[in-house]
Amino acid sequence: MGNLTNALQQLRAERRVAQLQVEKLDQAISVIESLNGSGAAAKAGQPTRIISAASRQKMAQAQRARWARARKESGPVVVAAKTTVSAPVKRTMSVAARRKIAAFQRARWAKVKQQKKAA
Repeated sequence: MGNLTNALQQLRAERRVAQLQVEKLDQAISVIESLNGSGAAAKAGQPTRIISAASRQKMAQAQRARWARARKESGPVVVAAKTTVSAPVKRTMSVAARRKIAAFQRARWAKVKQQKKAA
């Protein structure tokens, strides 16, 4: 009887070691699969869903209808939310600054035209 008990204990210990090794191997496989990009498909065990173009179109139309209904129901709230956000301050340029820029541009174009004539 003692031999059977010892043998049983040894077998259970070996099984624990084997299970740990299998878990480590599974972790390594999942890491490599995630790097390759095929991890999610392999774990699922099911083929990816194939949806026909007509079905995708129906789904898209249904989603558009849901969004339209949601927008219609929450119309005033969206407008109120937009008014609470402050718009960035619009910067204005002084008349003197605009005149300076215009003068520099005229001088620049005159220089370009002069170089064209010289060439």
